[in-house]
Parts: sequence; structure tokens; C-alpha cells
Amino acid sequence: MAWKVLAEVTATRYVTPLREGGSLPGIVEGDDLGTYIIKFTGAGQGRKALVAEVMCGELGRRLGLRVPELVRMQLDPVIGLSEPDQEVQELLKASGGLNLGMDYLPGSLGFDPLAFDVSPRQAGRVVWFDALINNVDRSWRNPNLLVWHGELWLIDHGAAMIWHHNWPTAEKASARPYNASDHVLATFGPDVASAAEEFAPQITEELLTGIAADVPDEWLVDEPGFDSPDALRQAYVQTLLARSRTISEHITIGAPSQDGPSKAPEWLAGKLARRAVK
Repeated sequence: MAWKVLAEVTATRYVTPLREGGSLPGIVEGDDLGTYIIKFTGAGQGRKALVAEVMCGELGRRLGLRVPELVRMQLDPVIGLSEPDQEVQELLKASGGLNLGMDYLPGSLGFDPLAFDVSPRQAGRVVWFDALINNVDRSWRNPNLLVWHGELWLIDHGAAMIWHHNWPTAEKASARPYNASDHVLATFGPDVASAAEEFAPQITEELLTGIAADVPDEWLVDEPGFDSPDALRQAYVQTLLARSRTISEHITIGAPSQDGPSKAPEWLAGKLARRAVK
């Protein structure tokens, strides 16, 4: 099977920073005349966040989910010299070279569970996918979903696959169940069983190996315990492959969290509760 390698684009103009989230991504124009969200290697989350973006984003796309196109983004820090924010300037200087670009979706809206309806089938597909990659960052607090031309698009997978931050414990950590109780689509009656029937057979070693090949060597070097980028790629492949075989049996959807600083505001909790009993 032939795999499409991520295209490479050079950033030609830094447009503006995006203030949402801690990584301070920005909007840039590329030499292909496209507009992209750029995520920086010099951001606080480091290059592993970009590895997760590629592995999870491309996996979602191969499964038929809508994920903005990803590109390898070359950056010369001089394009941001006119940016007055010192924090942005320092980020650009720390990120010269290869970064990650995500296709900008002009006019897209952040997903609002009270304004946009999602079918149980679609909700189940997203929940199963998030369970596979252990994405804890698609909750009602931070949906990381966009609505564009009436369709649901998945973004921001940099916090997924948390096990790759500590490879010696990755096997044990990756085997943990997935609690989808706070998932932003939990109240739409996600049909996880149908999603598992559709998706699980597609998660093959060949598929994952092809996706891992898209991750640049520069983001995989010097990982303790691995003697080459390819050895690390194989660890990603085997970890996701093993999780895909059992995760369908370990997805739980219960009552959303009700205490602590993450408690849903009363106006939202009430409406979600009414929807859940329909």
C-alpha cells in the first residue's frame, strides 16, 4: 500500500498568535498560498505534542474522521520580527526549522453541545477514537471540536497518548480503561459498539506503521531507551495496536464530574442532564 507523506510548506508570513491554550499557536501563510495554524517545537509542551498531533490526526483521517490536513511547516523566525509580543518573539526564535502546520478552517465555529446536534453513530465514532488514543482533552470544558460547513471537525490531539511521556511505564499506562463520562459527546448517546465494529478491524500494524512514518526523525531522536527514530516509531505502533484490541471493552460513560474546580456551571449542567434523559 502506498502512503502519502505529509507535504512540506514554508511559512512566508506570520499573521497573528492564537491566545487559546498554553502552546500559543499562530496563524501563518505558506508558500503554497495556503493559510495554516502553526504549532511550534519550541512551545512548552515540546515536540512530543507534535508527534501526538501527527499520529492521532493522521489516524483519525485514515479512519474517515474529519481532521484538518497536516503539513510539515518550515519556519524562519525572521518572519515574525514585526510581532510586538515578546513571548511570541521568544517562541519563534526557539522554533526555527521544522514545525507542524494544520489547515486553517476560515469561518469555523467552536463546537457548542447546546447548539449543534450529533447523531449517536457520529458521537460513538469520536468517543471510540478518543478512547483508542486516550484523549482526555475533548471534554465539555474544552471540546477541541470545530463546526465547519455544517460538519464536525476534530482538532488538537497534542495531549493524547499520555503514555509516551514515560515509555518505561507505557505498556501498563496504555492498558488503562477510558472513562468518557466527561466527554463532550457523552450526552448524545454515543453508539460505541457500532464504532468498535467499524474501526477495530482497521487498526492494523501496516496502517500504524505508515502513519508513524509521517513523524519526522527530528522529533524522535534522543528518546531514552531507544537507539533510533525507527525503534521509537515501532513502540508507538505496538502500543496503539495492543490498545486497539481491548479498548472497546473498557470504555465507560457514567455521570459527569460533579465536584472540584471543573464542575460544570449550573446553566450547562441542567441542560445536559435534560438531554441525557431524552
